[in-house]
Amino acid sequence: MLPAPLDTLLDRTVVPGYSRAGYALRSRAWRATDPPPGALAGRVVAITGATSGIGRATAQACRDLGADVLLIGRDRGRTEAVARDVGAAVELGDMSLLASVRDLARRLRGRDLHALVHNAGVMTDRRTETAEGHERTLATHVLGPHLLSRLLSDAPPARTIWVSSGGMYTQRLDTTDLQSARGDLDGTAAYARTKRMQVVLAQAWARQSRAPAVVHAMHPGWVDTPGLTAAMQGFHRVTKPILRPPAEGADTIAWLVAADAPAQTTGGFWHDRRQRPTHYLKRTREAASDREALWAACERLTAD
Repeated sequence: MLPAPLDTLLDRTVVPGYSRAGYALRSRAWRATDPPPGALAGRVVAITGATSGIGRATAQACRDLGADVLLIGRDRGRTEAVARDVGAAVELGDMSLLASVRDLARRLRGRDLHALVHNAGVMTDRRTETAEGHERTLATHVLGPHLLSRLLSDAPPARTIWVSSGGMYTQRLDTTDLQSARGDLDGTAAYARTKRMQVVLAQAWARQSRAPAVVHAMHPGWVDTPGLTAAMQGFHRVTKPILRPPAEGADTIAWLVAADAPAQTTGGFWHDRRQRPTHYLKRTREAASDREALWAACERLTAD
């Protein structure tokens, strides 16, 4: 592995660590930690938001390790097209709609999932609500995944991975306006807030889940994806030369799904195959009461 002081320096300075340069430096020493060929043979890995970008790259990486990959998407045509390319199966489900998530959970029960990857994402430039009346970013990143995890909790996947974002470091957990109903929506900030919520929920689920099931969160660094291009055109234009390709962003997800080491702990927050702090700024630290309030709100908002 890269020496810890250098790795930490890369992480704290953000740009070197999150860019393709950080991946190139760190990955040189990873061969010894790579899952062996066929590590996921015969195991079912379900991935939400797998029709492009990091989700699609994760699907391919897991398939290359022998997994029976299950792509979860809301658009039948796009999801089936990717499934044909990857050699995967399809389950339709819209993670922003709780009714769709409940139906999906019924179909996933009994599939003996090795891993569930919560990857579905959205970033909007204005506030929109789902047909069920929830703010779309919150519904997609928080309510849908939380509900799916709860509905599968009687026989949970061996590993659940929440795909967050480094942007969450800029935001504190705020449960006073979960639906972003006050003022004009800042899409980038709303995205980062819900990514902070994902990390808190992953830790909460890690405490809830019975061994040997483990739950981790991660962030992929700065990755050149269609979603980033569409939602943050200025940022994409400036940073494009240093952005990671999707396969590099997906590497740690596939590693968390397949390698032996991540199964020895639970509740970690990972980037480039190493656990990372969940806070760098004092102002973003939440109290236990804030974490409890988020859990209670998610339970209330996803109740039958």
